[in-house]
Amino acid sequence: MSLRKLLLPISILLVLALVLSGFSSVAAKPTKIVSVQILALNDFHGNLEPPAGSSGRIGTIDAGGVEFLATHIEELRSQNRNTVVVSAGDLIGASPLLSALFHDEPTIEAFNLIGLDYNAVGNHEFDEGVDELLRMQEGGCHPVDGCLDGDDFAGADFDFLAANVTYNDSGKTIFPAYKVENFQGVKVAFIGMTLEGTPSIVTPSGISHVSFADEADTVNALISRLKQRNVETIIVLVHEGGAQVPSGGINECNGISGAIVDIVERTSDEVDLFITGHTHNAYNCIIDGRPVTSASSFGRLVTQINLDIDKFTGEPVQIQAENLIVTRDVERAPALTSLIQKYSAISAPLANRVIGSVTATITRTANAAGESPLGDVIADAQLAATTAPELGGAQIAFMNPGGIRADINYTASGSEGDGNVTYGEAFTVQPFGNSLVTMTLTGQQIKDVLEQQFNNPGPGQNRILQVSEGFSYTWDADAPVGSKVSDMTLNGVPIDLNASYRVTVNSFLADGGDNFTALRQGTDRLGGALDLDALVDYFAAYSPVAPGPVDRITVVP
Repeated sequence: MSLRKLLLPISILLVLALVLSGFSSVAAKPTKIVSVQILALNDFHGNLEPPAGSSGRIGTIDAGGVEFLATHIEELRSQNRNTVVVSAGDLIGASPLLSALFHDEPTIEAFNLIGLDYNAVGNHEFDEGVDELLRMQEGGCHPVDGCLDGDDFAGADFDFLAANVTYNDSGKTIFPAYKVENFQGVKVAFIGMTLEGTPSIVTPSGISHVSFADEADTVNALISRLKQRNVETIIVLVHEGGAQVPSGGINECNGISGAIVDIVERTSDEVDLFITGHTHNAYNCIIDGRPVTSASSFGRLVTQINLDIDKFTGEPVQIQAENLIVTRDVERAPALTSLIQKYSAISAPLANRVIGSVTATITRTANAAGESPLGDVIADAQLAATTAPELGGAQIAFMNPGGIRADINYTASGSEGDGNVTYGEAFTVQPFGNSLVTMTLTGQQIKDVLEQQFNNPGPGQNRILQVSEGFSYTWDADAPVGSKVSDMTLNGVPIDLNASYRVTVNSFLADGGDNFTALRQGTDRLGGALDLDALVDYFAAYSPVAPGPVDRITVVP
């Protein structure tokens, strides 16, 4: 181990909010320093336009919007010619309509204009599968929808990195594991990867031919290779993170917890810096003697990281990091404004089309039993879309709560009028483009599915499926694992554990997404319409739609 690694905890300086201190090294002052600036973000999720509501603020400050982000990055880049712009994953996926309608091509084009250098793959990069992600890098029109904007999609000018994602047949990574930059003779490595748990939170069919390895193990296996290339400064971009206690500021590290802590502690001390994401939290930490940063989400923050590197040893002698708010009090970047205007014009007729109406706001907020008014409506819509014998003959529908991304508000968002629901609003609720799948399950298998709601995604956490009209059950949090669900009925008749039922879920769940692996046992599968189309058709048929009754799931007090 090098002397620098032994001295790392005291030789690295992390700038925290409102606290700036000078650097003092125990080593002799280098005779030549190369200054490198890293500008980092994470979890952008295609938020080209300024995010609304609390999603568009940092504290009380309005923040975000790619036009402003571009201006901030350009100003920061002007401060140091040795600048690298990086993203720690989820650059795309779960995006607003403006980007998602075009399969996130606009976001790729936006970051080409900004000058992004590297994006570590995140879980949402895999929402449409590996092949679609490769298209994001390489370009070309969508295999089904074509080039919706009328232009050929050129792909990303920046590099996707995927150190821990490998093809099952060859063992090769789907993208490069790392890239090495040379700054005035100093080499800096950027390793990029997603969380090992990605397969449990994306549609399995799209990733069935690849594997996701442990984050720390993956990095540690690369160290010797980088050392052979005389790389001494190593930076990890990892789409996994942690969280502070609620009172922690954007440049604080108050009670940090989460998966990133273990990852950092298990990673070789040859790694100098971790840029993280996934949790949508902001923090600026020292963990195990190394800086660990995260820039919240949606482009509301950018992390400015300054490294002073000894040109002769290649080792960093000082690292300063600060999360900066992407304020909206700067000029809009004209190129990004033009991009937004282009796609807004193309998408507006579809987005503003009224598809139906509601009697009141329908919220995704769940009650104590885990059931929400909007969850009821979506489950009913999916059942209605697949009830006909030729469409599946469904009797029950289940919907994952994580796939419900917004409320349906009674108050008009534009010129459509109060109570009216537009296609764009429906899209925001269900942006993933999952298809419906109807399958046969036994009563016991249905119970097995419902038992998997608990300790999901983590111990003591519940992920309660939304259920369609006519189906009901009770659950008891204090009951033993595997025995929490009882009193399952369909139209008032107890579920027969040995009988067969036709059940509709989206393709994400059908393939075992969100760890609902029992759904993989379903037989006689029949594919159906997109989940969004089912919701649109439901509004067309049943408007005005009232909030769901939230009386289908009962929890024992």
